[in-house]
Amino acid sequence: MKITEILNADSIIADLKAKGKRDVISELVEPLVKSGKVRDKNKLLDALMERERLGSTGIGENVAIPHAKSNEIDTIIATFGRSNGGISFDSLDQKPVYFVFLLIAPEKSAGMHLKTLARISKLLKNPLFRQDLMKAKNEKEIYEAISREDSKLI
Repeated sequence: MKITEILNADSIIADLKAKGKRDVISELVEPLVKSGKVRDKNKLLDALMERERLGSTGIGENVAIPHAKSNEIDTIIATFGRSNGGISFDSLDQKPVYFVFLLIAPEKSAGMHLKTLARISKLLKNPLFRQDLMKAKNEKEIYEAISREDSKLI
């Protein structure tokens, strides 16, 4: 599954305002609520924060991939946000997070959920790609960079 199948330009935030983990996750859930893809913001936030309590999804290299499963959706959905100032996210390497890819999967989608997480992780491991994301001027350019990089992955 390509990332562009679960992420659209309307679900990207080029300049996250929040500074803390819960606030950033809440900010990233907002486009999903506005688009009608998610009905109960608080229920989803609770699921995402419960996953964070198990261990931070700040995977290092300035990247976090908060994720959860929800019975409110039928298909995997995602949002992406960039922080220009960095976010304290309890990352494994203790570095600030600049790139947050939020992933929500249906309750019964273990295989696809894990494959999508792996694809996002692989995408964001590339330091040149992360540089491109930082240079992007707006949501449209971020989406185009993700689309280009995603098409390179097999």
